[in-house]
Amino acid sequence: MIAYLKGRVVAKNPESAVIEAGGVGYEVFFCEPSLESLGGEGAQAEAFIAESISMYGGTALYGFLTREEKQLFDMFRDAVPNTGAKKALDYLGKAVKSLPDFTRAVAAKDPKPLTAIFGFTAKTAEKLIAALKDKLPSSGLGGGAAGAFGAPSGSYTQAMSALTGLGFRAADARAALEESAAEAGPAATPEIIIRLALRRLAPK
Repeated sequence: MIAYLKGRVVAKNPESAVIEAGGVGYEVFFCEPSLESLGGEGAQAEAFIAESISMYGGTALYGFLTREEKQLFDMFRDAVPNTGAKKALDYLGKAVKSLPDFTRAVAAKDPKPLTAIFGFTAKTAEKLIAALKDKLPSSGLGGGAAGAFGAPSGSYTQAMSALTGLGFRAADARAALEESAAEAGPAATPEIIIRLALRRLAPK
């Protein structure tokens, strides 16, 4: 079973990227925000991987930039009724606007943020709450850099996208964000963390 890939992006498609690792190209499906944050062709990429066997016998690989993304994907796929891998990835694409806010809303059994901020339908919001309310911590998944981006407008994924859009490798951007979040402390705003990350990424 493949759990992690690190290599060069050799092609990008609307829903997937081909990552070359050890001389082999792996097609990996990502949610839209994560695919945008991955970097363009030629960029170095790292991804946590989940495998899914289709009803026709083939195996598809699904990629995640953080362990928290993969953890939530697994919960969507395994705990939410009638949710396969593709639908779980669609749910994840909405939730990564702000993982801390998403998990807090589910744990609080509050559907309003799920519909107003994340774009879920009312029916889906209720289904997610019913399936996940006892599985998610009220403080949100994970910590580090991702936990520091509480507001959807300054989310961790958007910060990653901004940094990779400037040409930085996803792995370097992730490390810079995590180090900057630790330095700035829990009261720091996303803007401060991004500014510190840019200083770390600037050429010496």
